Amino acid sequence: MLRKHTFKPFSITFLLLLLSTLAGYAQKLKGRDQLVTITTSQGEIRLILFDDTPLHKANFLKLAKEGFYNGTTFHRVIDGFMIQGGDPNSKDGDPANDGSGSPGYTVPAEILPKYKHQRGAVAAARMGDNVNPQKASSGSQFYIVENHSGTPHLDQAYTVFGQVVDGLDVIDKIAEQPKDGRNRPLEDIKMTVKVERIRKKKIARKFDYTYNS
Repeated sequence: MLRKHTFKPFSITFLLLLLSTLAGYAQKLKGRDQLVTITTSQGEIRLILFDDTPLHKANFLKLAKEGFYNGTTFHRVIDGFMIQGGDPNSKDGDPANDGSGSPGYTVPAEILPKYKHQRGAVAAARMGDNVNPQKASSGSQFYIVENHSGTPHLDQAYTVFGQVVDGLDVIDKIAEQPKDGRNRPLEDIKMTVKVERIRKKKIARKFDYTYNS
């Protein structure tokens, strides 16, 4: 004979919490998101941008859709650290000015404690605190964390506004390229950037990505 079981109060509470969590995540997966693909000679990197860093997301998408990034290079690469690109100066024939260019404006900082410099994090480059105490971001330059353990010493100092969902191996390949004394690759690693509107559910499923914002 089967015993009759009764749910204890904590079990019901747990069930309600679980249902609430699942409902909340389902809500996050509604609609579409913008999937960014960066194509290089070493392969493709795909990333998403966070909704709760709206200024950085809107700015990056605007520049990408305008073709601003096409032909720019990853002009600074450090194996075990990060790869940096997005400087319009990297399109010209003078490698000495790479790293100093911009679209002519900065983006106000959107530094959120929950976004860490984990592997594949996309963050905005910026001028140092001595000339930029507000930590305003470059209007176009960005970097992607390559270190497999992350770079926590950069947390709360730069705006993290996206995450790579595919192509982490490509970041490794770029970081490993031969470079000069300024960490500039000896051969240009040019990028082409495109943006696609895709259902969030498809992105989450295809790239095993969890939406948190």
